[in-house]
Amino acid sequence: MQIKLEQVSKRYRYDWIFKGIDYQLVEGSRTAITGPNGSGKSTLMKVLSGHLSPTKGKVEFVDEGKKIAADEVYRQVSYAAPYIELIEEFSLVEALDFHQKFRPLMASLTTSDVLDLLAFPKAKDKQVRHFSSGMKQRLKLALACCSDSSLLLLDEPTTNLDAQGVDWYLSLTERFIGNRTVVVASNVAVDYGFCGEVIDILKYKS
Repeated sequence: MQIKLEQVSKRYRYDWIFKGIDYQLVEGSRTAITGPNGSGKSTLMKVLSGHLSPTKGKVEFVDEGKKIAADEVYRQVSYAAPYIELIEEFSLVEALDFHQKFRPLMASLTTSDVLDLLAFPKAKDKQVRHFSSGMKQRLKLALACCSDSSLLLLDEPTTNLDAQGVDWYLSLTERFIGNRTVVVASNVAVDYGFCGEVIDILKYKS
């Protein structure tokens, strides 16, 4: 997916979160959004997902040469973020099966493959609410990275991961990003080390 931002600005009440972003994310690019906590990274991610509209400016989405309305972008987006909740009453298998009703896995993957990837041998039938915070984060990342989508958004991807979990995340992204357009929002360098472009959100503060 290609995303073009033209003078994109977002305001909550009287406070501008960011102003005047002119940027183009080309298809297949890997871009990091950096800045301290509370600087507006997640807000920009929500604009890129089509979930939020800018207060001013224009966002244009193009996928495979066709323009897509902002309210249709969700069909092509995989998104992992701390504020996106899992359905905790589901077992792990139920969570994977339910997810695929809305966003199929990549063509080469099965539910069994994702279970193997997660490496939770005793958690197959355990309810998600009994998972540790690190297990929940791995599940969110696996669902996003292994889904069939043209835009992958990862907000603070190593939140709640220990050192082994961070290594797992890096292996996951290396294996499954493919040719998708990827955006990573973080102030932790290891999260976005594979990104070739950087948007410093502080440059767009009023």
